[in-house]
Order: sequence, then structure tokens, then C-alpha cells
Amino acid sequence: MKRLHQIKVNLDQLVPAIRLRHRAGRSRRPFKAVLWFILAIFLFTGFDPFMTVAQAREGQISGQDYGQNLLLGDSSDLSANVMKMEERLETEYENHFQRNLAEVSFTGQDIANILLEINRKTNTKSAVFWAIPEADYLHLVLVLPGQQPMVKDIQGLTREQLLQKVRELQLELTNPRKLATESYLPAAQKLYQWMIQPFEAALQTANVDTLLFCMGKGLRSLPIAVLHDGQQFLVEKYSLSLIPAFNLINTAYNPVKTAKVLAMGASEFTQLNPLPAVPIELSTIVNSGTNSGNSSGSSSDAALSSQWLGQTFLNQAFTLENLKTQLASKAFRIIHLATHAEFQSGSPKNSYIQFWDAQLHLSQMPELNWRNPSVELLVLSACRTALGNQEAELGFAGLALNSGVKSALASFWSVSDLGTLALMGEFYKQLKIAPSKAAALRQVQIGMIQGRVQISEAGLQLSDGKQIELPIALTNLPIENLSHPFYWAAFTMISSPW
Repeated sequence: MKRLHQIKVNLDQLVPAIRLRHRAGRSRRPFKAVLWFILAIFLFTGFDPFMTVAQAREGQISGQDYGQNLLLGDSSDLSANVMKMEERLETEYENHFQRNLAEVSFTGQDIANILLEINRKTNTKSAVFWAIPEADYLHLVLVLPGQQPMVKDIQGLTREQLLQKVRELQLELTNPRKLATESYLPAAQKLYQWMIQPFEAALQTANVDTLLFCMGKGLRSLPIAVLHDGQQFLVEKYSLSLIPAFNLINTAYNPVKTAKVLAMGASEFTQLNPLPAVPIELSTIVNSGTNSGNSSGSSSDAALSSQWLGQTFLNQAFTLENLKTQLASKAFRIIHLATHAEFQSGSPKNSYIQFWDAQLHLSQMPELNWRNPSVELLVLSACRTALGNQEAELGFAGLALNSGVKSALASFWSVSDLGTLALMGEFYKQLKIAPSKAAALRQVQIGMIQGRVQISEAGLQLSDGKQIELPIALTNLPIENLSHPFYWAAFTMISSPW
């Protein structure tokens, strides 16, 4: 009876506001009957929306409790609204890169149907997740295969609160004094609660295994893999990718297991720090028979099965003109660049990839022949991003989009030489057997979390127990605990996860 009285009070408070809009001259009896019918539904279901909204405004409940399976408007309106949201995202990237991009044409329902087809081809179960920070709430949208979009707004969570927590997580992850601690966990768990938990039940019911994240301003440099539910990291549950917008990615599926790899890089620089592990990184990835340029280090026979056919170019052979020549040969579908790269604030011309003789600026990427044939994967193994800078985030999240490659793998911050070597060595091994590129990266990150991929005095150990011998210059470095997310959470699959 107490609950009945409370809901009746809430309805009585709502009636005057609604009646102001009730046309004069109409009978009030049908109107009151409808309200009492609504009251009966609330009593039968045990649901009280007035109390829920009030609590949400006060920040007393989680996003999971607020607005379960909330659909704003009818299904056709919601599907069209997804396309409008995608159009706004497209405009952000067009303004940043100063050129026209692919036209947005897919509605929410179109995206759901495309996911069904992709899942059939890839044997995965993918979903698309949008997280858009607004001034005083977080706007979340989920599209599952073959289903109508679901929307949940986390009221009372301001943009400043959210982005402050993102900055806190980034600082805790990258602080060298805290690599032996779990100081990142409170922020990782709070962000999971705000962003993932509202749709957790829906994801589990749909058996989703791959999540494509489309982020709004301030969230594009969030290392989503490290979000934590109290028991597991998000990457232990899903394969992940960061997309600029669903309408702006290539959804075609072409397996890469037989692709040839062009692996280029530099271990020495005139003005930048050396990368002494690059020679062994290239030779671990590619079995080219003979390597071009200067090379050092060797990989054991036990690692050959995880190597790829292709070609390597090191130091003086790692020139911008040579990259153009190799792209023109149309022989390579995977391009691996082991070199410094920076995503900086300002226009795309401020961001660059360092070659032996020159810098390739982000604004110049579309001028190269990445599309004929289409490069399936571009890997930047030693890049970093100006965390928290919205222009740098656009450059990072739009890397594949701007260059014309289907997918890209890059990192938010610089990881140690040994950590990068371990991740890349395991990634190319997993890429031969995983159903998707994002699934390969997930297996690498899980292997590092669980200690199956590690650096020891004997060398680099991959998840299957194989050892890769390290050159003397690297054996003198301190042994690092690769299970800490500093070493694996920075690496992100960009655009298509397939």
C-alpha cells in the first residue's frame, strides 16, 4: 500500500503538467482512465519510472538499472537517429582531414543487417557500440545483429566527470612508478560501470564476441581493453576495435592468413631515440629468405612456423620512396612499420611516421597507393598519441580511414622495446589462426595478462612455449612484467576488426 500511495502521488504530480496540454472541451474521464491503467501496469510489473529517474539524477543507481532496454521513440525513428549520429561523426573527421569522406547512408537497421552477414562470413558475433559524451549525460547506443538499436542515457554523468576519469586511468597506466601496482583498477572499474554495464545483459544474451567502439570527443584515446568488471578485463570477454563511424569503415571480409607482409623499420635515428629491438622484430615476423638493408639478431628455427612470407627493409633501405615502390608492386596486403610515429595536436600535417630519410605526414597518407590492391592491415609498432587532445585522437581513430587501408594496429603510448617485440611476435603468430584481426590481438593481450607471453633470461617466450633468442644488446635490459596493462592495453585495432 505504501508503494501504491507513492506511485499515485507521482502520477498526481504529473497530471497537472499533462493537463496543461490537454485540449479544452474534451472529457477528462478517458484521460483519468488511461492514467489509472498506467498505474495498474506499474503495480503489476513492479516498475516505478519516476523513482528511477529521480535516483538517476542524484547518481544513486548505475546505468544498468536506469532505463533497461530503453528505446527512445519508435523503431524507425531510432534507426534514422543512428544515421544522423553517424553523419555528425563523419563531419568531425571531414573537418579534421579537410576532405570529403564516404557518404553516410546506413541506418541503424541497415547496420544490424550488415552485422548478420558479416557474422555469417567470419564466424564471429559482432555488435557496434557508440559512446558519446554530452554536457550533462553519457549517450550510449548498441546495435546487435538483426535487432533494433538500443539507447541508454546515463543521466547526471557530466562530460567533465567522464573525461576526468579517463585522464585518471591514462595517468595510472602510464606512470612508470606504478607498473608493479594495480592503481589503475578503480578508474578502469568505474568506466566499465558507466559505459559497459548498462548493456552487459544484452551483450551476454546475444553471445557477442566482438565489439566495435565508436567514440565521441574525449573518449577516442581511451584504452578500452583495460576496462574492468571486477573480475576480468574487457578484452578477456570481447575482441575489440575502435572505429571512426560504422559508415566510414570497410566491411568487406578478406582473410589475411596467406597474405604477404612488407616489414620495414629503423633501429637508428639521428634525432630520435634508437629502437634496438627492431631488427629482431622484423626478422621474427617475416621469413624473406634474405633481408634487405642492415640487419642483426636471429630467430630460432622453432619460431619459423609463425613467420610470414614477404620482404623486410631496415634502416637505410627504409625510405619513403622505397615504400612507394613496394606498394606499387602490388605484392603486399599487410604493411608493418617499426618506427617512431606521433599523433599530435593541430592539423594532420603535424602528425607523422618517421622514415630513415623523411617524415610521412598524416596529411600525405592518402597520396600513397594503399588501395590497389587494398592493404588489409597497416601496423605501426612504435607510435604514441597526445592523450586527451581531441585533434590527436581524431588522427589516431581516423588512421585507417585517412590512408585508405582496411584496418590499422597502433598504440596510444610508447611501450618498451621488449614489450613491443613480445606483443608483435605473438600477434603475427595469432593472426595466422584467429578468425579476425581483432581476435588475434585479443589472444595476444590475454596471453600477456596470463603470463604465457613473457620475457625471460632465455629470451622471448610465446604463448605456445616457443622461444625467440634475443641479441646481446637486449639481454642486458631489465626483465619486465608484461602482464601489467601498460605493455598491452595501448595497442588498439582501428577500423575494421575483421
